[in-house]
Amino acid sequence: MLNFPIYQVDAFTSRLFGGNPAAVVPLPEFFPDELLQQIATENNLSETAFVVVRGRGKFFIRWFTPTAEVRLCGHATLAAAHVMFHSGNGQFSEMKFKTTGAGTLTVRPGSRDGEYQMDFPADQPQKVKGGKADAELGLRNILGVKRLHGVYRGQDDLMVILRSQKQVEGLDVDFRALAKLTQYRGLLVSAPGKKVDFVSRCFFPQTGIDEDPVTGSAHTLLTPYWSSRLGKKTLIARQLSERGGDLKCQLRGKKIRLTGRAVTYLSGQIHLTDH
Repeated sequence: MLNFPIYQVDAFTSRLFGGNPAAVVPLPEFFPDELLQQIATENNLSETAFVVVRGRGKFFIRWFTPTAEVRLCGHATLAAAHVMFHSGNGQFSEMKFKTTGAGTLTVRPGSRDGEYQMDFPADQPQKVKGGKADAELGLRNILGVKRLHGVYRGQDDLMVILRSQKQVEGLDVDFRALAKLTQYRGLLVSAPGKKVDFVSRCFFPQTGIDEDPVTGSAHTLLTPYWSSRLGKKTLIARQLSERGGDLKCQLRGKKIRLTGRAVTYLSGQIHLTDH
């Protein structure tokens, strides 16, 4: 029988049952992809992070949704850093997570307990001109809105800008139609916030997640847009899912620094009797 640890962490929140839950599975080496996917499917969380330690403060990380591996995930990286920092008894002043598709991600403990600063590559939005997005992708019908303020492409996702937080809160998303936009990982919808700089909701039925509670990686695309529009390098963001989540976002040249907190919900063991 093969046993190994598993943790579940609520990320981008300071309280249990808030933010976005992620599973973190430390491994001596990565298992075959099929087994990693089976574990993530069994966990049935938006992401499971598999982490392999190779040297002091150096980690390799991969992320799986219940249906697919993804190139970049913010909240599961935050969860992994939280687990690694506490399991190392605070010995790490800095953690470097090497990825297969997003370079090396640096994470540092923040000034408050349970807070972390993560440096991710910035994703510069590319405007979809004219009515192309509306005509070809049917985004107004998908979202149940009459007008779009802007449509932009990122490396992974499509981003729609609306005029108000109220519009973002009242979306009526056609997930079946959205799932057909397979050229994108998902759809980000954002607007100016009432009490924060900007708000968003993020939808990923293409990878088995209708609405993600809090999406760190989405803010690598959202932050450059809102930084340019608002003329600010540091912004406070709120993701308006049912669980909700808060992020501090800083544009630092070609990097985005995301600051958030995390809380451990459970720890346990996975038992693979047949492997």
